[in-house]
Amino acid sequence: MPPHLGLVCVTVSNEIKYRTITRKRLLDQSPDTQQKLLDDIYRSNIQAFDTAMRYCERENIGLYRIPSSIFPFADDDLGRDLLASFADTLARSGARARERNIRLVMHPDQFVVLSSDSENVVANSVKILQMHADIMDLLGQPRTPWALLEIHGGKANRTDTLVRNILALPEAIRCRLGLENDEYAYSAAEIHEACVQSGVPMVFDAHHHIVHEKLDSYDDPSVTEWFDKARATWAVPEHQLVHISNGRESFNDRQHSDLIATMPAAYARAPWIEIEAKSKEDAIAGLRQWQTAAG
Repeated sequence: MPPHLGLVCVTVSNEIKYRTITRKRLLDQSPDTQQKLLDDIYRSNIQAFDTAMRYCERENIGLYRIPSSIFPFADDDLGRDLLASFADTLARSGARARERNIRLVMHPDQFVVLSSDSENVVANSVKILQMHADIMDLLGQPRTPWALLEIHGGKANRTDTLVRNILALPEAIRCRLGLENDEYAYSAAEIHEACVQSGVPMVFDAHHHIVHEKLDSYDDPSVTEWFDKARATWAVPEHQLVHISNGRESFNDRQHSDLIATMPAAYARAPWIEIEAKSKEDAIAGLRQWQTAAG
């Protein structure tokens, strides 16, 4: 089977877009108006998600990353109960995704830092992760890494803290969690160790790896080495997920380019690849020939 390519959140065109609202604008309103604003946004964003599922089916895209902000303020009292009121609607949306064979994942934002020294930061991180787990539950997604919640390691040199806090997570979060290597704080080797100790899968990002290690090619043997080691952390290897991006101005530029011009040779064996390029659907279209050859 050729690798499945994944769309990240939105399209460059206006076909898949989501609404949001700032905290200041929301809190400037009366409680009744706050509720109405969020209700309107939630309804609109559920429709946008359903549009995304139709788009992925039409374009033969097998994986979709749901925006972390799809339901603003659903991690606190402003939106939590409101989100639960859409349970039946979300169950139908999740069922349609399953019928279309579209895998759903999420990538909680940078405020999730399970390795923090601050108890408040960790507690807030767990609250945000619980919101993501609730969304996956409402969508009827399995409590396995198939419905992955991908996060970074967070604060550097805190592997013990990271592992301890992962092991203490509620089951609905921990059973879906995966850790991704990054450019600065957690190398592929460091995040792999955290994955082994905590029993969660590793999401290997080849571009983060080459930036962290200052490599000049995806053909460096370490790219294949860490791809394979990451694969071994997945209880179901066929569910392994990796990320790809290219540097914008140079090979080692941490900023993402619009398209994907270079793929690691090892990725021809990757079952699932999230395409983290700025031009989203254009980047996926540009990889179709590579995808066919890889299969």
